[in-house]
Amino acid sequence: MIINETLKVIKQRRSVRSYKGEQIEEEELQAILEAGLYAPNAGDQAWHFTVVQDRGLLDKLNLAAKEAARQTDMKHLRELGSNEKFHCLYNASTLIIVTGDERSPIPLDADCAAATQNLLIAAESVGLGSCWIFFVLMAFDSPQGPELRKELKIPDGYRPYSSAVFGYKKGASAKAPERKPNLITCIR
Repeated sequence: MIINETLKVIKQRRSVRSYKGEQIEEEELQAILEAGLYAPNAGDQAWHFTVVQDRGLLDKLNLAAKEAARQTDMKHLRELGSNEKFHCLYNASTLIIVTGDERSPIPLDADCAAATQNLLIAAESVGLGSCWIFFVLMAFDSPQGPELRKELKIPDGYRPYSSAVFGYKKGASAKAPERKPNLITCIR
């Protein structure tokens, strides 16, 4: 089997939900963002990355997302929204929101997902923890949503598609579980 550094990083990357308090280095952030910019896309690069490192704004996003979660029909999300101890960003020091231009003629969910995956793999490659976060996107459906878009300087016509948190891992990463069998079919 072929093994190289890229394949090792992909296999060792795990979602991290416990972070140290300090902010990531600027050089690490720039490496992650550059990797996101080089993600495959349908040729238009119709995405925008918003980096949030302000603790007060991160907490505000958490509270708005929890408020929106309490209004959903999904019991699990309502419970998380009502849990005072739950912080949807896991107290990470950095959040990157990936938005896409809604005027683009192509669907952007795949492009934004590819960019997010590059961000996550790059983070692992420089020794940072990361976690793909859906929950925080509910903040944009809360009553504070329009205000948050302005405060975050999200470009007009752009919609949040994905987001991830980044920081220094508080503990060792979990070992990857065995992969399920029969997930691949080869027709030759």
